[in-house]
Order: sequence, then structure tokens, then C-alpha cells
Amino acid sequence: MRSTADRIRHALLFEGLGLAIVVPVGGWVFSLAAQDMGVVAVVSATLATLWTYVYNLIFDKVMQARVGHTRKDLGLRVIHSILFEFGLLLFLMPFIAWYLGISLIAAFWMDIAFALFYLVYAFVYNWIYDIVFPVPQPSPRQP
Repeated sequence: MRSTADRIRHALLFEGLGLAIVVPVGGWVFSLAAQDMGVVAVVSATLATLWTYVYNLIFDKVMQARVGHTRKDLGLRVIHSILFEFGLLLFLMPFIAWYLGISLIAAFWMDIAFALFYLVYAFVYNWIYDIVFPVPQPSPRQP
């Protein structure tokens, strides 16, 4: 399994690169002032960073307990990403509606757009991250 330091590096790199993409593109797509898009993006990234740590820790512990490892094949990566984004949607939608003064339905659709972007982004990012920073193999236990 990954160490706490590795999980923190993973989360910070993920959110930093995501912000660099989302703030300018999201502001343009949704016709939002840079400040508003920036606040939504930074708060969302902060909540997402916390959720990333908690979600991946729980997901890996469940995998380790059920199958004895944390390696993810293509199908499991898709499921992992979808479940992550659904959980994050539940956290972010009320904030987006409140901050931008829009309805929950409008916030839902905005969040869906972000989720679709991050669904693809998370898949690609995690795949590359696992190649660049492979999961350490457990050392054999001594009798």
C-alpha cells in the first residue's frame, strides 16, 4: 500500500495540475469572472484533496482486505473514478449553488461538467502516477 507521504504527494500534484487547467477553462466555459471561478475551483480542490485522501485510503483498504492487493486493472480504475466523482458531487453541489447564487439544479449541471472533466483527468492522472511512482511491493515476512 502507499505511504501517507505518497498519498499527500499524489493529492497535491493532482489538485495543483487540475487547478491549472480548470480555472481558465472553467471561467471561459461558464462565463464566470476569474475571481469567482478561482474561489469555486480552490474550495472545490481543497474539498477534493481531503476527499481524495480519505476515499483512496478506504478504497485501498477494502481492496487489500478483499483481494490481497491494491493493483487496479482497467475496469476497476473506471469504477474507482466514477465512485470518487459521485461522492465528490455530493460535497460540492451545495457549495457551488450557495457561492454563485444559483439553483441546486444549475449547480448540479456545473458540477457534472467538472465531474466529467475530472473523470477523464483522474483516470489519466492516476494511471501515469502509478507508472511514475509505482506501488511498493510488500517485503516477504520472515518466519
